[in-house]
Amino acid sequence: MTDIADRLRPATPEEWPAFSRALFTAFAEEPPASYVDAVPAHAELDRSLGLWDGDRVVATAGVYSRELTVPGGVVRCAGVTWVSVAPSHRRRGVLTALMRRQLTELHEQGREPVAALWASESSIYGRFGYAPATWRGNLSGDVARLALRPDVDLGEGRVEQVSAEEYRVAAVGLHDRVRRFVPGNLARDARWWDRGLRDEPAERHGASERRFLRHVGPDGTGTGYAAYRVRSAWTEDGQPDGTVVVEEVRSLTPPAHAALWRFLLSLDLVRTMRAPSASPDDPLRHLLAEPRALRSQPYDALWVRLVDVGRALAARRYPAPVNLVLEVRDRFCPWNDGRWSLVGHPAGAFCSQTDADPDLVLDVEALAAAYLGGVSLATLQAAGRVTEVSPGAVTQAGTAFRWPVTPWCPDDF
Repeated sequence: MTDIADRLRPATPEEWPAFSRALFTAFAEEPPASYVDAVPAHAELDRSLGLWDGDRVVATAGVYSRELTVPGGVVRCAGVTWVSVAPSHRRRGVLTALMRRQLTELHEQGREPVAALWASESSIYGRFGYAPATWRGNLSGDVARLALRPDVDLGEGRVEQVSAEEYRVAAVGLHDRVRRFVPGNLARDARWWDRGLRDEPAERHGASERRFLRHVGPDGTGTGYAAYRVRSAWTEDGQPDGTVVVEEVRSLTPPAHAALWRFLLSLDLVRTMRAPSASPDDPLRHLLAEPRALRSQPYDALWVRLVDVGRALAARRYPAPVNLVLEVRDRFCPWNDGRWSLVGHPAGAFCSQTDADPDLVLDVEALAAAYLGGVSLATLQAAGRVTEVSPGAVTQAGTAFRWPVTPWCPDDF
C-alpha cells in the first residue's frame, strides 16, 4: 500500500490523452475525440492522481473545485471524479490508496471540508465514508394523463423557445439565485456552463439536439428556464409515440414553474414524458389533476463525505436549536474519529472536539447521509446506524438536521 501511495502523482497535459483513455477504458466507454485530444477547460490536472505501470496508466482520480449548497449556506466542495482502476490492477489496494491519498491531501490543504461524488456502483464508496445524500426523482408518465389542475396559476408571463445563446444569458443568473436555496445544488461558472451546454451528436442517444425555453414575466424579466430533448418514434400503425426528455426546469416563481411544465407536457407527437434528473420532490406532482399519473423511481445521486467533521457541521445551519456531543466513528480519516460538540441554530453553528460524554454515536457515513437534510437520523437509528446515549438526543438531532427543502443535485460530474 505504501509503495502504491508513493507512486501516485498528478498527470501532465502531455499525459492527458493516455490518462483519459485509461479512464474511459475502465468504464467500457468510447471517449469523445474532443475530450481526449485536448485537456477540457473544466479539468484541473494539478488535482489529479494517476498510477503508472511502466508507460501505461492503470489508475486515475481527480478533483473539481466546486461550491455546494448546504442547509442555510454554501461550502467549498471537492468534486471527486475520474476514479478508475484497470481490471489488471484491481484487488491490490489501489483504490484504497487513491482514496486515502486524496482525502488526506484535502484535509492537509484545508480547502474543502466536504467532498462529493457520483458513484458508478453503490457498493464501492461506503467504506471510504461516502453516503448518498441526494436523490433524483426519475419522473415519467403518459402526457395524456399529465394535465394540470384547472386552478393552477400560470401567471401573466409567457414561455418562449430560444436559442442556446439566449438560454444561457437568461439561465446563468437565474440558476445562481435558485441554487442557493436547494441543498445539493452546485455553483456553475463559465467552464461548467460550457460543459453543460455541450451537445455532441454521439451523446444524444437517439434524441434530438437539446432545445431551450425561457419564461418571461409580465415586466419582461426572465423568471424561469427549461432544457429538453425529443426522441421521435411511431407505432406500427403510424401513431406518434415520441418521448420528451426533460433535462432541467428551474424558476423563480410558482407560475413560471407551472407554465414551463405546461409547455413541456403539450408538445406535438409526444406520448411520454421522462425527467430522469428531476428532484424527487419536484412541485409537478402537486400541479397535476391526476397526481398518480406521475411515476417516480428515485435513485441515489450525489454522495457526500465529510472531510473535516468540525468545519463541515459548522458550515450549515440548523432550523431547530441543537446542543449535543456526537461521537463520530471514522476509521478511514482518523482526524475525524472522536467526540464533537455541536451547537447550532438557524443563524449559525459551532463545532469542536471535546472530551465530554456523547449524546449520540454514529459512523461518519451515517453523518454524511444526514448532512444535507434529506435523510432522517431517526431512520438511521432504526437501521442500527445511530446509537442514542442520551434520551431524546435522536429527536433533537433529527429535527435540527432536517431541512424544509429536499436536497437535490441536477449536475453530475
